[in-house]
Amino acid sequence: MESSVATPPAGPPPRMGPPKSSNDAVEASAAWRLSDRIGLAICWALGLLFCAIAVAIVLYLMVKGLAYLKPSMLVTPATAGFSQSQSGGFSDALIGTLIVAVMGISIALPIGIGVAVWLVEYGRPVALARIAESTIEAIAGIPSIVLALFGTVIFSSTALGFLSRTSEGVVFGRSFFAASAMLSLVALPLIVASTREGLNAIPHHVREASYAIGKTKIATTRRILLPAARPQVATGAMLGLGRIIGDTAIIVVLLGATQNFAPVGGAFPINYLRGAGTTLTNFVYEASPTGNLNQPEKAYAAAFVLLLMVLALNAAVDVIHRRARKVGTWSS
Repeated sequence: MESSVATPPAGPPPRMGPPKSSNDAVEASAAWRLSDRIGLAICWALGLLFCAIAVAIVLYLMVKGLAYLKPSMLVTPATAGFSQSQSGGFSDALIGTLIVAVMGISIALPIGIGVAVWLVEYGRPVALARIAESTIEAIAGIPSIVLALFGTVIFSSTALGFLSRTSEGVVFGRSFFAASAMLSLVALPLIVASTREGLNAIPHHVREASYAIGKTKIATTRRILLPAARPQVATGAMLGLGRIIGDTAIIVVLLGATQNFAPVGGAFPINYLRGAGTTLTNFVYEASPTGNLNQPEKAYAAAFVLLLMVLALNAAVDVIHRRARKVGTWSS
């Protein structure tokens, strides 16, 4: 009796899965419709345009900055003078930038990590977790000038008068404490999002294995999950630092338009932190041709220093990602 099973046709089986090489992808795109190929060309053009704009900004500030930047500007404060050569440097602005960066990230980092851990590992009650997520998204979309005005209302209250200058019962609300507190809100969404991404990337069987050997949820989070998500936490911290040192509106409103430190009474360093000051962004704003100082050469020099700081942070983020790839990724 002959078998009724059909014999498969001869020839190689159809290839499944993604293309093995870039040549296969290019050959596949040749069969696209004309509208799809036009869309791909537009995407390439926009990508190259944005790269060209970024390179042009960096090169322009580099040329201008190297032409006007002098080492003495980094160690001398701004002074009154009739010409740019007599008006000192911007050492106070540089130190002020470092102060708000350290204070702002010191506030945002632990809060951001705590919120991310609670949302990923606990998320109870559910309604409160949803409200927290919506709040973080809202903070990420609020303009910094709105945060600055909100901070003015808060830190000008009598209850917080010990954090800034006061005179005859009037609280000015301008200080490094006030500016750093509101700048931490700028960095908070980035830290929360990056930490959540790192925690969600860890498979559930890692947690189950930790519970199986008797570890509590808190011990698992502290000893296993957070160390494993350290690259993402560091990435969020670096991105948050970049947002902090690059903000201008909060600095102008909550730190003052002065170009020097203005300490108040008290012991060091509290007297400086309670007083007004400046940062590189404020100095560039004031020294620009449309600012009050009208010192474009020093504006270019300070902008170049600020650009170097931002590029250093971006390079640190890239290094962290590369090291994380070398270590490997989780597999379920």
